[in-house]
Amino acid sequence: MKFAYLVEPPFNYRTDEGIVTGCDVELARIVFDQIGIDNFEPIEAEFAELLPGVAEGRWKMTTGLFGTAERRQVATFSRPIWALPDGLLVPSGNPKGLSGYRSVAESGNCKIAVIRDQFQHRSAIEFGVSEDYVRIFETYAEAANSVLKGETDAYASVGRAHTGYLDLHSDLALEAVTVPTSEKAPAFGSFGFSLSDKELCAEVDDVLVDYLGSDQHRLMMKNFGFTDDEVNLVVDSE
Repeated sequence: MKFAYLVEPPFNYRTDEGIVTGCDVELARIVFDQIGIDNFEPIEAEFAELLPGVAEGRWKMTTGLFGTAERRQVATFSRPIWALPDGLLVPSGNPKGLSGYRSVAESGNCKIAVIRDQFQHRSAIEFGVSEDYVRIFETYAEAANSVLKGETDAYASVGRAHTGYLDLHSDLALEAVTVPTSEKAPAFGSFGFSLSDKELCAEVDDVLVDYLGSDQHRLMMKNFGFTDDEVNLVVDSE
């Protein structure tokens, strides 16, 4: 069972020993184990490859993605597995005083990094950030490094990805700013499948309905930095 992931802690990453882990990877392992599938194979991919790869049969399921209306035209999505606000990765001290997308747009000269095809690119534009100030990267590490080098002023992604990255790289002169819920509500992420794989998606959902919110699930998510309140968002979503 091939599972596509991208390196974005705490969702998916490799330990110093080369072990693939993270809350999405571990949840996928648990789900497949309960379904009775024991040949779990995580495959690292870039974000732009995730949905094309599942459509082409290169893997059967993807890491959590925002199930937008546009993406639902090319993929099937499970019930939500997490709900999180966006965030900005900025230099230590937040020299430009950024608080969210609106502040980036209002600055007039703030360069923002995004990952190709991620939803945060669209959010930045909707809040008035000029395309001239958007820099597109393929991986989390490349985008984060652009902020560290001063090539961009902020990197927009899921806020939890930033805090997870900083937990692993506490020596870097970077910090995370959470986009306020008054500006943009937390968005739901779900496992992705091909349009023709609705049966597997239904099997995964059957496991998720019982597992999400359980004591075991809460403990697993706590190990990756998630609070009970964050878990409750997905438990109460359906």
